[in-house]
Amino acid sequence: MNTISADSGRVQDAPSNNWVYRVLPRALWPYAQLARWDRPIGWQLLLLPCLWSVALASGAAASAGQFSFGRFLFHCVLFTVGAIAMRGAGCTYNDIVDHDIDMEVARTRSRPLPSGRVSRLQAKVFMVLQALVGLVVLLQLNTFSIVLGILSLAIVAIYPFAKRFTDWPQFFLGLAFSWGALMGWAAEFGTLSLAAVLLYGAAIAWTIGYDTIYAYQDKEDDELIGVRSTARRFGENPRPWLIGLYGIATLLVLLSFVAAGAGAVAYVGLLIAAAMLTYQILVLNIHDPAQCLALFKFNGIVGLIIFAGLVLALILRMI
Repeated sequence: MNTISADSGRVQDAPSNNWVYRVLPRALWPYAQLARWDRPIGWQLLLLPCLWSVALASGAAASAGQFSFGRFLFHCVLFTVGAIAMRGAGCTYNDIVDHDIDMEVARTRSRPLPSGRVSRLQAKVFMVLQALVGLVVLLQLNTFSIVLGILSLAIVAIYPFAKRFTDWPQFFLGLAFSWGALMGWAAEFGTLSLAAVLLYGAAIAWTIGYDTIYAYQDKEDDELIGVRSTARRFGENPRPWLIGLYGIATLLVLLSFVAAGAGAVAYVGLLIAAAMLTYQILVLNIHDPAQCLALFKFNGIVGLIIFAGLVLALILRMI
């Protein structure tokens, strides 16, 4: 049930105790909500494939005697800032495109644009400012990475429209959200390799899986207004699909580790992550929106476990 009052300044699906509402003046709340600063799981999930790729590439560089801790740390910081900025720009763009749809969905009706707390012009200016921050970050990388990053914008532009023409908008989200799996490797070596491509494929399958779980929150509203999603496509029995998607993700990460010569601890981290993905499938109740949201957020921990395994493997290699 929607408990958000008309003048609360909050959105229905955001935590009410977030730092945004404690630190920022009320006039800035709508912009923080457009960028989803009050829901950090989004930029965290965007960042994690970047961090996997940075750590995997650093391990490969260490094997070749070319590892630099300063460069590793610099890339981690750059991708963190870039993920926050570009996720915010992407969400703002998505809200502009989905303005009319968001007015028809109970969970999104209280967002800044459909509720009228910001205008479309204000949202567009804010989107451009965030994109400029992302551009500054991108320009700190090598030429190959800059070109690669620019290429991702085509997918980002298409994604908000995907729900209108395919049952698989989550695939397009995966293409965009997983791009960092290529970027981290490119930032280290100025090129791509089989390991990076495999990691990209793994992140795409993982993204489709967790965003399908997320989409079950809106399945009934989506059916009413004709918005398409994998949640609607999979219907009442998503488990076989999730087994396939998470299974593919795990297998491709494994193959990526093998291709890059990752250390043994990385495989331990992957094993733990695979167990956590299995847990999600076993306990999933698609008719419980709160649980779907919690399981979606749980993937942030899954991704961190994989990253931690790669970092520990890197540390052991340097000892």
